[in-house]
Amino acid sequence: MRISTEQRQQNEARIRAAIDRLLSGDIPPGGKCDIKTLAREAAVDRAAFYGSRPYARLREEFETRLQARQQAGDIPDRRDAQIARLNDEITRLRQRLADRDTMITTLRGFKDQALARLAAQHEEITRLRAQNKRAATVRLLPAAGTETCN
Repeated sequence: MRISTEQRQQNEARIRAAIDRLLSGDIPPGGKCDIKTLAREAAVDRAAFYGSRPYARLREEFETRLQARQQAGDIPDRRDAQIARLNDEITRLRQRLADRDTMITTLRGFKDQALARLAAQHEEITRLRAQNKRAATVRLLPAAGTETCN
């Protein structure tokens, strides 16, 4: 079905207004910042945005502007922004978990080494006590040339 030039201009104006709304973050409930929502908001058939159809250049403009905003760190779709934020948080948490696993492994090695040292020290103390006990049963004789007074 052919549309008049005036209808096409009205449609383009609605599409441009819808592009501005979507890119400013005014996303309708159940929608996204995408072509499907753009077509629905502008009341235009989505097929008109593809191939050599009349509004393909507006789709390209929309995608270019959306990509530029995303690269600048400004994500108009709150859900996409939340997904990006949660993915960043997951990455940070995974790194913290890996760091903690490394720390636990290091501390376990330290604990094993400390226990081995304590066991060796205990054996040394036990050996010295036994040696001291044997030495206590030996009586010392007075040195030669010294007299004892009784």
